[in-house]
Amino acid sequence: MNAEFRVRGVSTGIIRAGDDIVSVLIRALTKTNDAISEGDIIIIAESALATAEGRLISLEDVSPSPKSMALAGEFGMDPREVEVVLQESDSIVGGISGFLLCMKNGTLLPNAGVDASNAPPGYLVPLPLDADASADRIRLEVFARCKVHTGVIVADSRTHAMRVGCSGVAIGCAGMPSVIDDRGRSDLFGRKLLVTKRALADNIATAAELVMGEADECMPIAIVRGLGITLSEEVGVEEIAAEDCLFMGTLRNISKKEID
Repeated sequence: MNAEFRVRGVSTGIIRAGDDIVSVLIRALTKTNDAISEGDIIIIAESALATAEGRLISLEDVSPSPKSMALAGEFGMDPREVEVVLQESDSIVGGISGFLLCMKNGTLLPNAGVDASNAPPGYLVPLPLDADASADRIRLEVFARCKVHTGVIVADSRTHAMRVGCSGVAIGCAGMPSVIDDRGRSDLFGRKLLVTKRALADNIATAAELVMGEADECMPIAIVRGLGITLSEEVGVEEIAAEDCLFMGTLRNISKKEID
């Protein structure tokens, strides 16, 4: 992997339902006399992708259940939003004012990824149905149109335990490894690394967040160029089981002790 790289935000205008993300990207780059190059890593914001894929939900069409009403009262939320979150979640772990902490597809995240930010007024945008599959589809479409090999990351922004602010996280990945396994390598003093893995896709997503922004920047796509990552046919974000996660495992042990 190269020791330096470039991150470029791509201004696309507002993404709407039915838009072809690859066409939008190619058109935006053409306006600036640029093009997708061999080895580029393309990062796409999950909200823009989900919108293009027709995932927008109108609050007018949502009828909250009694459970949604109860959770909304407990955590100070719109019952219709809670209903959408429940439908998108595998389970609810807990919550604070304005947010529910949810398990979804093996990942712990607020409000199951459902967001009103960067959605039209009166609408919510959940996560793409299958971010890995979407990333792979975009990768294949880029190759078909541009004849270049790329990696594709679908990125979301998340908070982290005991930290203020958001950073990027990959929820979909194709054409490249999402994690680099450094186990077996030696540190500066010759000790073998036993557990260290680098979250490659998450780190790239965080770098992209610096130029993509979270507000009205209108840059839902970024290109990372020059990393020198070995590209492949690999698809998927490597995940960890809840029982093997330091945070989830610790919380479960605490809960078990309280119950006992």
